[in-house]
Amino acid sequence: MYEGILPLWKEKGMTSHDCVFKLRKILKMKRIGHTGTLDPSVEGVLPICLGQATKVSEYIMDQGKTYIATISIGTSTTTEDADGDIVVNDITPKSFSREQILEVLAKLTGEITQIPPMYSAVKVNGKKLYEYAREGKEVERPSRKVMIHNIRLLDEAPTFSGQEVTFNIEVDCGKGTYIRTLAVQIGELLGYPAHMSSLVRTASGSFSKDQCLTLSEVQAAVDEGSLSVTLLPLRDALATWPTVEVNDDNNKSITNGQVVEIHPLLAGNEKIVFELLENPIAVYIKHPTKSGMMKPEKMFSSEKGD
Repeated sequence: MYEGILPLWKEKGMTSHDCVFKLRKILKMKRIGHTGTLDPSVEGVLPICLGQATKVSEYIMDQGKTYIATISIGTSTTTEDADGDIVVNDITPKSFSREQILEVLAKLTGEITQIPPMYSAVKVNGKKLYEYAREGKEVERPSRKVMIHNIRLLDEAPTFSGQEVTFNIEVDCGKGTYIRTLAVQIGELLGYPAHMSSLVRTASGSFSKDQCLTLSEVQAAVDEGSLSVTLLPLRDALATWPTVEVNDDNNKSITNGQVVEIHPLLAGNEKIVFELLENPIAVYIKHPTKSGMMKPEKMFSSEKGD
């Protein structure tokens, strides 16, 4: 069985679930998990967790993402992207400069508030929003705070084509950000309807485009017997937190997942990772009820099996 993280380049036309389904056939193993959904029309970096690495998929999902998006000004859609039906088509001439776009992007950098689109997997009253949307229902959606670390305008000037204006941006953002909603927000600040006409994810956490394989390349690597050397170690997903090598004094208690006295590094960190010979064996957090103690959040075994 394969162990580790496979940075996959998800191609257009596939869901994240489709990728997992195909990989289970290619790799002939069941213990595979993806690290968050990408819409079928979106391509890009999708880290896949194999074996024990499935335990850290939530950590990767919580890490930042980088996207390149095309913003189309002049038309809004039901889904806020190019897949939806047109809601508003503003045929008036558009007039704004690169400097005005930069001013808008600056206003949307930092912590901002978003309302998730109706066509999304966010749940309201136990039901996904897209399920309401498909029934023709619109429900009140709770707003959420998201973090936009940086937005870069990639074009020297917007492209004017008929009554529509497009430009490309690169966005570094935190968990839960909807880039298509960001496109709508950009349009609102410029004074026009807008939607996201294309999207590519170029990084997810520490995993980038240049590390990725397509499904066909994964199949070729399996056929050649070289996939194992391509996989990234589980510890790459834990690089956010400090690591501590277990020693003779705490080896048994840590490897057995016991509640132990808190480590000094937890004073300034959310988690710490214990390793044995550079292999993660446990992720520890502060104990929620026992002052001065810590407990395991995740445990990893040296044994491998499907």
